[in-house]
Amino acid sequence: MPHHALEITLTRPLNPAELNTACREMPLAANHDNTRLITLVPAKTPDRAAHRLHRRLKDRLPIDVITTHYPDASGHVLLNVALPPAARTALQTTALCTGQKAERLLEGAIHRALTEHTDREVQRLEHEVRRLLAHTNPAHLLAAMGHALTQNTQGPTP
Repeated sequence: MPHHALEITLTRPLNPAELNTACREMPLAANHDNTRLITLVPAKTPDRAAHRLHRRLKDRLPIDVITTHYPDASGHVLLNVALPPAARTALQTTALCTGQKAERLLEGAIHRALTEHTDREVQRLEHEVRRLLAHTNPAHLLAAMGHALTQNTQGPTP
């Protein structure tokens, strides 16, 4: 049976005792601040693996989202979200009214939100670049960007 690498995003950091308890249920690797975990789950499909993981750990961990760690052949990542009862009911009601599957509605909403976020980020960056160009020439800005990108391996500064 294949094993699937799954990542768990938690709603809050785990304390050492919680992490120990969960690790006794199944092997888990935590990130530096115990807000994300990764594990391998045996199952025929990634969807079954995510459901199995959620079932085994839902009472032990504050699970927010479970995702496949690697994209599939189509470049998609499985997203397993435990919706609150009110949100699940609203989603199912909308699905019935529109004649669509609840999963497709949620997928479309997430896709639209990610697209909007990307568009806003691109607009913000374009605005910042134009502001910088108003006070310097393009060659100096490009040289500074190249220098900053090669020196900054820890991500952007606030």
